Amino acid sequence: MTLQYGKADYWNERYTRDQQSFEWFQRYSALKKPIIQNIKKSSNILQVGVGTSRLQEDMYDDGYRNITSIDISPVAIDLVKKRAEDKQELKFEVGDVLELSRYGEGIYDAVIDKGTMDSILCGEDAYPNIMKMLAGISKVLKANGVFFEVSYGIQENRMAYLQQPEYNWTVTVSPVTEAPPKKSQQKAKQIHAVPTAQNEEEIHYIYICKKK
Repeated sequence: MTLQYGKADYWNERYTRDQQSFEWFQRYSALKKPIIQNIKKSSNILQVGVGTSRLQEDMYDDGYRNITSIDISPVAIDLVKKRAEDKQELKFEVGDVLELSRYGEGIYDAVIDKGTMDSILCGEDAYPNIMKMLAGISKVLKANGVFFEVSYGIQENRMAYLQQPEYNWTVTVSPVTEAPPKKSQQKAKQIHAVPTAQNEEEIHYIYICKKK
């Protein structure tokens, strides 16, 4: 049985039902150090599959300004746009990670994803869709740009996708852990899209893909 994570209707229904902010996998507090180490605050950044994350707002509060966040769900985009209306430099657009050609080539210094790749791998036509997503990300990245991927997938399961020669990426990986989310976050996970560790700490993996 395949899941409907590639369908806007699924996410529209979900975000209509639950309008609270929700962080897939890790909050900015756990990602801050590697983000700062790899992405300059002056960078032009694209965040794919924003959902109702606060990552872009936390990055804004930390000095980042040029962030465009996209999601396939108009409901999600309306929610985050309204929530961040006092941060006018942040941009929010309805957009499909499988159709990044609309943004042109060599536009962004960095692309950030938390969970979109994993969601696509749970859905229909997973392999061709993930290849399309990653090829699109490679094209929109500038030379020396960075794709910052946060995933629950271990290295043995993700490197085969990320190390395709046509992307021209050098890939490094490191685990990241953080204390369990608040009860409201745990409740949201009962309708979660992709499985995560259910022990005392959430363990995920950061893949830093640097374009040559």
